[in-house]
Amino acid sequence: MDKKLFSDLVTSLKQAGQIAQGKRKPSRAYRFSTSRVKAIRTRTRLSQSEFALLMGVSVKTLQNWEQARRQPRGPAAALLRIVEREPEMVVRALHS
Repeated sequence: MDKKLFSDLVTSLKQAGQIAQGKRKPSRAYRFSTSRVKAIRTRTRLSQSEFALLMGVSVKTLQNWEQARRQPRGPAAALLRIVEREPEMVVRALHS
């Protein structure tokens, strides 16, 4: 691995640790509004149960996102961003 790339990676990990400990604020955060989560699901033409299965979450969790009781975080938020940009590709890849 390139020394600069490794150095950048180490710096990123240190910053992530500081963010997790509350010593540093994240530079950006992705939030999904209820209408956005539902719009992403609608673009896939999947029911709540089908979309929840695709995302690897329970239907109840998806409903909580769509009704603003919870916010998707971590890998779920990342996957939602990917589905939002490339819904057909994600559905094709995860259904095969």
